[in-house]
Amino acid sequence: MTQPAKVEPLPTADADLQALQASYDRLRAAWNQQGGLPYKQRMELLGKVLKWVRAHKQELVTEISADYGHRSPHETLMAEVFTVIDDIKHTRTHLAEWMEEQPRPVAATFKPGTAKVIWQPLGVVGVIAPWNYPFQLAILPIVAAVSAGCRVLVKPSELTTRTAALLDRLCQEVFPSDVVAVVQGGLEVGAAFSRLPFDHLFFTGSTAVGRHVMRAAAENLTPVTLELGGKSPVIIHPDFPLARAAERIVYGKLFNAGQTCIAPDYVLVRQDQVDALVAALQGAVASSYPSIAENPDYTSIINDRHHARLRAWIQDARDKGATVVECNPKGEALDPSRRKLALHLVLGGTEEMTVLQEEIFGPILPIVPVADVDQAIAWVNARPRPLALYYFDWSQKRADDLVQRTWAGGVTLNDTILHFSQLELPFGGVGPSGTGAYHGWYGFRTFSHEKGIFRQARLNGGKLIAAPYGKVTDTLLKVMIG
Repeated sequence: MTQPAKVEPLPTADADLQALQASYDRLRAAWNQQGGLPYKQRMELLGKVLKWVRAHKQELVTEISADYGHRSPHETLMAEVFTVIDDIKHTRTHLAEWMEEQPRPVAATFKPGTAKVIWQPLGVVGVIAPWNYPFQLAILPIVAAVSAGCRVLVKPSELTTRTAALLDRLCQEVFPSDVVAVVQGGLEVGAAFSRLPFDHLFFTGSTAVGRHVMRAAAENLTPVTLELGGKSPVIIHPDFPLARAAERIVYGKLFNAGQTCIAPDYVLVRQDQVDALVAALQGAVASSYPSIAENPDYTSIINDRHHARLRAWIQDARDKGATVVECNPKGEALDPSRRKLALHLVLGGTEEMTVLQEEIFGPILPIVPVADVDQAIAWVNARPRPLALYYFDWSQKRADDLVQRTWAGGVTLNDTILHFSQLELPFGGVGPSGTGAYHGWYGFRTFSHEKGIFRQARLNGGKLIAAPYGKVTDTLLKVMIG
């Protein structure tokens, strides 16, 4: 087996860095000695994860909520429990089929030789998980990597320490220590993690940090999957019912209080419909969240720094001339220490405002007036390619046209964020919103090497095109080339 490049030892004074190096070395040694996981072991381990998640679902609700200050129990059950269970069940149902060798046709010139593709695990892979869905976005890449037969080292976010501890427990109780391991720590550990010579590195997080991860991985020529973000737009066709669009925009925007990589980031709507859309959004918020302060369905912002950031961005928009509409149905005074932030609509935004420059990642929604859908398309295409795009229009013909004329990692039509949950679709970004994809078979493929194999037949015409060349070769070349 080819040995990876030797890694310089990490500083031994830091216990977290020592643990990181030790975990990596253990996984690498197991890979060198045993290789990838056989089908039976993959299935058994995935079954154990499934059982563990079901048994500890309430603990997940409690620990994630503690990390947030408050996280809607229903949102955790949907996003962190159901999504994981659904993915594992889908993977276990189809894994044998995914692992099958795939015969490939051979050109007449090379017959009677045969060709096929086999799937091999890449090796020891690294997963860096974010804080916004701290369990799901760690487990789904683990499921994909284990389904491919890889060994996995996972670095959860330092912002969600209680969930990270629970993830560590799961991995220790379910996986052998030389199959999956969890390492914890802050920025220094994250930077060191990115520099390890993994066979693949999977990162979910911001575009800014993704650049550093990709740069560090490049030193080892480690291939990367980057699940990033960006400003995911909503475009509303003038004929679409605004109340219906508003209801689904509020759903996607306020799930997890907007702390979702594919949350609607801004809305493009025809100029004469702006006021009606504002009213529809206010109505949708009042219907879904009649109160905010004590509402168990409404999630808090993850920490004080992010809460202060969002408040500062709202003030920045006001200071630069925007009209800001707060969707707070009861007009409640929201205690900053509890970090609940109502949806704020930003009208009259300009390019100088931070909310129209940066991915928002919270309950702020700029509304951008346009003349028509063509101008909306031009607006989107003039900016970095987003992770998601949402278009509301009952016309399939117009929707197909818009999909072909825009670029985004994925699209949901007449709704928001639901393409993420479709296990037969790839999930990933394009350009600045990421590279690579996963979910279901696409995750299996991400952590597998597609090895092409040609088998020469006992009787073949190989000598006819080998030196010394002569008239027979000349004749064959004329037939082959035409």
